[in-house]
Amino acid sequence: QVQLVESGGGLVQAGGSLRLTCAASGSISSIGDMAWYRQAPGKQRDMVAIFTRSGTINYADSVKGRFTISRDNAKNTAYLQMNSLKPEDTAVYYCNMYIHGSTWARDYWGQGTQVTVSS
Repeated sequence: QVQLVESGGGLVQAGGSLRLTCAASGSISSIGDMAWYRQAPGKQRDMVAIFTRSGTINYADSVKGRFTISRDNAKNTAYLQMNSLKPEDTAVYYCNMYIHGSTWARDYWGQGTQVTVSS
């Protein structure tokens, strides 16, 4: 059984910062790509940032220069540092990890954490 637990969301004023954390636990052999997605009301879920196992990092154009994704493989944890937040960043943020067990591999999603940016 594998579980992803997110934390760090909340309410912040425009220009402020938040740091999201996603910790994976359970029968984990290794983790491939780690990514963050977000979904605003009435919109589709879009990728915000991805940190591949090989070390490649990519960001959505809308967050480049403001958000930073990082990972700690020893702790099976992903982070998303969000600076210079804008009202349009308001959404539920989800982490996603491709997790390998002893004989299997699949995608897992966190439960989501609300980020609200007031103007």
